[in-house]
Amino acid sequence: MEAIAKERPAGVILREKDLSEEAYRELAVSVTEICKAYGTPCILHTFSKVAVQLGAEAIHLSLPVLREMSKEDKKRFSVIGASCHSLPEAMEAERLGCTYLTAGHVFATDCKKGLPGRGTDFLRELCENVTVPVYGIGGIDASNYREVLNAGAKGCCIMSGLMRCDEVKSYMEDFTNEV
Repeated sequence: MEAIAKERPAGVILREKDLSEEAYRELAVSVTEICKAYGTPCILHTFSKVAVQLGAEAIHLSLPVLREMSKEDKKRFSVIGASCHSLPEAMEAERLGCTYLTAGHVFATDCKKGLPGRGTDFLRELCENVTVPVYGIGGIDASNYREVLNAGAKGCCIMSGLMRCDEVKSYMEDFTNEV
């Protein structure tokens, strides 16, 4: 995580849905400290109580969790994101107060084994029909990043590539060199 934060991506979403709330809190304390040290925004995921306890400004939620969140709780965050998999979901997430969306999965990915990507036409449709920034997610690498941007996305989310690469800096530079 330190190697990633050091390269100052636009943000890090700390997504660990399989952890208990307490285990997530322990991890979040560590990761938010690392991100803060490098000036990298850290967006907590799912556990809004933990995010409030840690004074987080940003939260990323699944749509079902977002639907259940009170207006009062939403006011605690300046940044709220949600994962969307269709245009109706994206429009609903925007109505529910999201300040950005992730849309995916755009391309085939090991995270969604056996499921074809939704493609850039799907991504373009979302980008054209919501007013908040949309970030593509799923199967994105330096070879197809430009397609994501050309579809209207503000940027992209990368997990597997960063977790598997030998050297974070050169991996991220590959994106800069492609654009």
